[in-house]
Amino acid sequence: MSERGRGRGRGRSQDDKKSHSQYPGQYQSSSKPQGAWGRKPGGSQQPQAGPSTQTPYCRPPAPQNVGRSTQRFGSKGDSASGYKEESRSEPMEVCERGDAAALGRGAMRGRRVIVADIFTKPESLVTKKGTTGNRVMLQANYFKLLTTTDWCLYQYRVDFSPEEDRTAVRKGLLRLHKETVGAYVFDGTVLYTSTRIQDNLELYSVRLSDDTKIRITIRLVGDMVKGDQHYIQFFNIIMRKCLDLLKLQLVGRDYFDARSKVEIRDFRMELWPGYYTSVRQNENNILMCAEITHKIMRQETLLDILNDCYERNPHNFKTLYGNEVIGLTVLTDYNNNTYRITDVDYDTNPRSTFKLRDGESISYLDYYKNKYKIKIRSETQPMLVTRAKQRERRADQPDMVYLVPELCRATGLTDNMRSNFNLMNELAKHTRISAKLRIDKLLMFNRRLRQEKGVVQELQDWNMKLDDKLVDIPARILPSETIVLGHNIKVPAGQFADWTRELQTKPLFNAARLRNWVVVGLNRMRRDIERFVRTIQENAQGMSFGIDMPRFLDINDDRSNTYTDILEKIMSSSNPELVLCVVSNNRSDRYAAIKKKCTVDRPVPSQVILAKQLTNKNMRTIATKVAIQINCKLGGAPWSVELPPINLMVVGFDVCHDPNDRSRDFGAMVASLDKSLTRYFSAVSPHKSGEELSNEFSVNLAKALNNYREMNNCLPSHIVIYRDGVGEGQVPYVYEHEVQQIKTKLNSIYANTGVVKMAYVIVTKGIRTRVFHNQDNPPPGTIIDDVITNPMRYDFFVVSQKIRVGTVTPCAYNVIADTTGWRADQMQRMTYKLCHMYYNWSGTVRVPAPCQYAHKLAFFVAQYIRRSPSTQMENLLYYL
Repeated sequence: MSERGRGRGRGRSQDDKKSHSQYPGQYQSSSKPQGAWGRKPGGSQQPQAGPSTQTPYCRPPAPQNVGRSTQRFGSKGDSASGYKEESRSEPMEVCERGDAAALGRGAMRGRRVIVADIFTKPESLVTKKGTTGNRVMLQANYFKLLTTTDWCLYQYRVDFSPEEDRTAVRKGLLRLHKETVGAYVFDGTVLYTSTRIQDNLELYSVRLSDDTKIRITIRLVGDMVKGDQHYIQFFNIIMRKCLDLLKLQLVGRDYFDARSKVEIRDFRMELWPGYYTSVRQNENNILMCAEITHKIMRQETLLDILNDCYERNPHNFKTLYGNEVIGLTVLTDYNNNTYRITDVDYDTNPRSTFKLRDGESISYLDYYKNKYKIKIRSETQPMLVTRAKQRERRADQPDMVYLVPELCRATGLTDNMRSNFNLMNELAKHTRISAKLRIDKLLMFNRRLRQEKGVVQELQDWNMKLDDKLVDIPARILPSETIVLGHNIKVPAGQFADWTRELQTKPLFNAARLRNWVVVGLNRMRRDIERFVRTIQENAQGMSFGIDMPRFLDINDDRSNTYTDILEKIMSSSNPELVLCVVSNNRSDRYAAIKKKCTVDRPVPSQVILAKQLTNKNMRTIATKVAIQINCKLGGAPWSVELPPINLMVVGFDVCHDPNDRSRDFGAMVASLDKSLTRYFSAVSPHKSGEELSNEFSVNLAKALNNYREMNNCLPSHIVIYRDGVGEGQVPYVYEHEVQQIKTKLNSIYANTGVVKMAYVIVTKGIRTRVFHNQDNPPPGTIIDDVITNPMRYDFFVVSQKIRVGTVTPCAYNVIADTTGWRADQMQRMTYKLCHMYYNWSGTVRVPAPCQYAHKLAFFVAQYIRRSPSTQMENLLYYL
C-alpha cells in the first residue's frame, strides 16, 4: 500500500474564527467593466476619499508565514511571521502522491485519524510469498533504521489559551520553556518526550506581536512502547525535523530545495526538486521510504492572468478570467498555503474592510501591510473567493476566504499547458528521472542526512541511525505470458510485453462482423475519410474481422448540434450497428454531445476520431487500433490469455469525480461474463460528494451475476474483485461495510447453489515505492512480496509494464478478504495475467484489465455524459 507518515498543519488564525455571512456565490457580470474596474485592471486609479466601508462576507487567509527568523522567539521586532508552518492543502506536483498520516488520539484538528492496521491475512494462507519465476535481488528506495528508540515515550497534548493556530508560533511559544520541559519533539499539538512531565502543567509565554499573555497547558495523553502504532509516527516527526535542519523549504506537506530550482524561462515556470520521507514498520524492520519529488511553480500571479484576459477581450474579460481561474489551485507565498479558487467577487477589492476578532474594522490593504509587511500595488483588483475546507467548516470557521490576486501564484498545469508538447517535453527532461539517476539522488540525499551536524545530533539524541545504502529485497520475475488469438493461435507476449505486430496478420480471438454502419464527417474531408475507411477495412481483413462499406453522410460545419441533429436523423430512419464521427479537433463539448446522444438518448456503439489522424504518417497503425476498438464495441475480443479451467468472474471498480460539480461522483463497476474473460458487464452509479465508497456495489454485482448466469447457464465458482479508489484511511470501512455487504448479497444469491469463493483486492497505484534491478528498471512480471510489505497484510507489489523513459512504479495490492483457497502464487499470477487483457493497448497495463475498464468508464461518465448510460449498452465495451 502507499506510504504514509506526513503530518499536516493546523487551521486558521484567530482572526479567521469570527463568524460572517456566507458569500452569496454569484456576481453580476457585464460586457463593460463597472465601478472600480471601469479601467484596465491593475492600472492607475484616482484614489477615493477613503477605504470602502463595505464589509466582505469572509476572511482573508490565515496569517501564517514560512520565513525563517534568526532571532530568539519573542525578541523585539520578532513576530509570528518569523516561523515556518505546514500547509493544510495538497500541493500540485508532477509526481504521484500518497495521503498524509495522522496522529489519532490527541491529534491536531483537521488531521486524518490513524486507524489501527487491520489484520487481513486469511487463516488458510500458509505464506504470502509466491514461488513461480526466476529469483532476483532488487533494491528499493528504502533505508533501514539500524538503531531506533526503544524506551518508553510519553505523549502529551499541548493547548494554548487564547488559542493560537499557527504551528510555528506554537512551537516558538513552547520553546521558551525548554529547560522546564526537557528534550522533546513537538509538532504543534502533540508532544513526545522520554521523560515524565508533571501532568496538567501550566506555563505562560508572551506573544510580543500583540503583547498577549498565552497560557500553555500540557496534558498527558498516554505512553507508548515500541510496537505501538503511534510509535512510528514519532519517527516520522523526527525525520521531518531533520529535513527542516537541511534548510529545505516546506511547501504544502513536502520539503523542497528552492536553492536547486530549475528555471524554465520560456514558459515562466520554476521546477523545485524535493524529498518525501515516510517511516513505516515493514515486514521485519522499520524502514524509511525516500522519494524524489518535484513541484511546479508558475511565476505569473492571478493578477497577471487577469490583465492578460483584459488585453485579449476588454468587453468579456470577466468570463475569460472566470474560466481561467475558477477551479485553479493557487499558492500564497506569504503563508506558503494552497487554495482552490471557487469564485471571483468584483464588488470587493483590497480597499474593502472586514472586522477583526476584537470588532475593529480594517481594510485588506492595511491587514496585509500590518501582518505581512506587504504593500498591495493594485487597489482595484477584484478579490478571489475560496471555500474553506470541510473540517474547518465543522469547527465553525467561515465558509469562505478572500484572497488578493496579486498575492496568489498559479500552480500546476492547465489543460492548454498539458497539450503543449514543447512544455511537457521540457518538464519531462527534469521530472522523468532514470533509475540510475534516481538511485544517485537518493544516495546523495542520504549523505546529506548523515553529514549535516544538526541532523546527526538530532538522530543521536533519540538513538536513531540511518543505513547508508538502499535496502535489498528478494523478488521473482514471472515467465512471459502466452497471448491466445483466433483459431487458438498462441504467441508469446515477449520480453517487453508487447504483441502489437502479431495482431496485424493474425485472426482476432473473437471477431465480430460489421455490416450496417454510418460515417459522419465534414464534406471537405470526404476524400481523406474514404481513404481512412479503406485502410480500416484492409487491416481488419488481415485480422479476420469483416467490415462492409459504410454509408457516408456529409455535414457542412462542425458544431455540436450539427452532429447531434444528424445522429438523431440516422437513428430515426435506420438502426445502424455503429456510428463513426470524424471531428476537426478535440473540443470536449462536441465529443460530449456525440457520446450523450449515442450512449443515453439513442444507444448505439460509436467511434470518434480526429481529422488529423486521417493523414497521420502512422495512419495504418492508427487504423489497426481503430479496427480493434470497433470490434470490441460490437462484442468481439482481440485476444485472451491462458487461464485456469474454472468458472471465474473478475470484477473491477473505480470512482471518478465530476470536474464541474464537486458534489457528484460516479462509481463504475465492470465484471467479466465468460470463461475467457473477454466479455464484460458494466454499471455506473452516482456517489455522494467526496466519497470513494459505494453502497451500490453489491447491487450492481448482483446484476452482473444474473447476466453471467444468463450467458453461461451457471454462476461463477470464483469471484476476484479488484477495487481501486480506496484511500489508506478508508480500508477499515471498506473491510467492515463494503465487503460485508457483498458477502451478504452473495450468500443470498448462492443460497441454493453452494458457497462462492471470493477474493477482494484493493489496488493502489499512487505509491512512492520504486524498485531497481541492476540500476535499471525491473522487467515486466516482477513480483515483490517480502521486506517492504506490511506484516499485518496479505499484500504484494507487481511491476507489469516496461517503460523506456523514467523510473517504473509498481502497483500495490492488498488482499483484505479471501476465501478462494488460492495460494499467494496463484493470486499474484492471476493479477499479472489480467494486466494483459486491456483491449485499448496491445501490451500490459499497470493495473488488472477490469480495474482499468472501470476507471475508463468512470472517467468517461464523469467527464462527458454525467449521467448513467443506457442499460442497452451494459454488455458492450462501448466506452473504449
